[in-house]
Amino acid sequence: MNRIAVLSLMLTFLAVPHGLAQQHGGINHHKAAAGKDQTTSSYSGMETRRVKALSGEQIADLMAGRGMGLALAAELNSYPGPSHVLELRDALGLTDEQASRTKALLEQMKAETVPLGRRIIEKETELDRLFSERKIISAHLAEMTKTIAEVQGALRAAHLRYHLDMAELLTPEQIGRYSQLRGYSGQVD
Repeated sequence: MNRIAVLSLMLTFLAVPHGLAQQHGGINHHKAAAGKDQTTSSYSGMETRRVKALSGEQIADLMAGRGMGLALAAELNSYPGPSHVLELRDALGLTDEQASRTKALLEQMKAETVPLGRRIIEKETELDRLFSERKIISAHLAEMTKTIAEVQGALRAAHLRYHLDMAELLTPEQIGRYSQLRGYSGQVD
């Protein structure tokens, strides 16, 4: 191997762990006022949260049945969400029937997703409590994280399903207009 290839390979291996640490909230290094290095975590301050794994905004979104980006696979591939369709009702030229059915879909979605969101908050709160009380054991940890993942999956599936349902109510022209209004440049028709 030539020297440039070896050097490139070495730099790649050195950069990957640093990039992963930055991406996952690893340690950030800051210069202290006195000129000494001070190491702090990007998680600093999160230890005071009510539920450590969830921000206040995430809790509010879960309690309100908001999508939180869970349906991006649908949204960014021309499957509009009911909430945003209602926001753009006039610009999309929804008929009264379409508006009525969209409102019904939104209500159904919230009726399904709010309880799932509450369940996620409940399970994350329980997991947090067990860690804070030092009562967590490996077997219980595996069971709890599996439960949380299953509820998160059900929540995502619900949001995605309502995007599918919404797309069936709109004309192709309305879907194209929706994507344009939302600023999506790469829509596939």
